[in-house]
Amino acid sequence: ALKRSAMINGFTGLVMTKLDVMDDLDEICACIGYELDGKVITDFPSDADRLAVVKPVYETLPGWKTSTVGITEWQALPSQAQAYLNYISEQVGVPLAMISTGPDRNETILLERPFDS
Repeated sequence: ALKRSAMINGFTGLVMTKLDVMDDLDEICACIGYELDGKVITDFPSDADRLAVVKPVYETLPGWKTSTVGITEWQALPSQAQAYLNYISEQVGVPLAMISTGPDRNETILLERPFDS
């Protein structure tokens, strides 16, 4: 769904929020396709009838089991968190621009400056 949204809306950068919410997970499932009529499709179903009957196909990624709360530098993130974020960016085809690691504004990793040309 995110890949289709990026395609339709012309995203130039991804903002990943609530990374810290996943800190305690052993693994993270990422939907990479949908099973429809016994076949796996990678495009998000475009009509409600097909969407109602598909089953998601997941790829499992390892969690990081350590706190990311308040981290403000990419290099300080656990390697598994970096791998997860890079995986999402690669799957969607859009670079990461910003990562939120907590509820406060300053708990942010800014990878691109949004208003610089």
